[in-house]
Amino acid sequence: MLVVVIGLPVLLAVAVAAAGLFLGTGGRGDSSAAASSSPAADRSGPLPLVPVPAPSAGSQDCVKLAGALPAKLVSGGATLTRRELAAPAPVGATAWGDASHDPVVLRCGLDKPSELTQTSNLREINGVKWLEVDGDGAATWYVLDRPVYVALTVPADAGTGPLQDISTTIAATLPAKQ
Repeated sequence: MLVVVIGLPVLLAVAVAAAGLFLGTGGRGDSSAAASSSPAADRSGPLPLVPVPAPSAGSQDCVKLAGALPAKLVSGGATLTRRELAAPAPVGATAWGDASHDPVVLRCGLDKPSELTQTSNLREINGVKWLEVDGDGAATWYVLDRPVYVALTVPADAGTGPLQDISTTIAATLPAKQ
């Protein structure tokens, strides 16, 4: 009986740790930012991104957008610089961040978001139409009115700066669809 009382909590702890290693942080596996965005996450070094389908990531539109993206974004009052992506870095992906803040991640050339319906509530920011999809501690915003789908994942505490800056860049770089 003593073996069960002592062994069961140890076995449970090992199972939870193993599940965390094998399953990661969960989520839908869409354009979420990094492998981990918890407060205790290591935010230094190259940022690992989960691969997602992005069939148009290598398109001329995504290459053009990537070249026009700002070197810095203001997020929640903090200035975030471009962040190195861990290899293999997904084509069409860019991130901004620092050691104190969860990253802001842009992905270009994605498939049409499954959350987009006839009745979806869209928002227009600086002339660009977006669909917001809430996530766990972050939101992913999808650009819908350009030749390619673009997603911007921002932490809940990011404020509106990243959306405004990226909207301005997209409006100046990619033509609106008619």
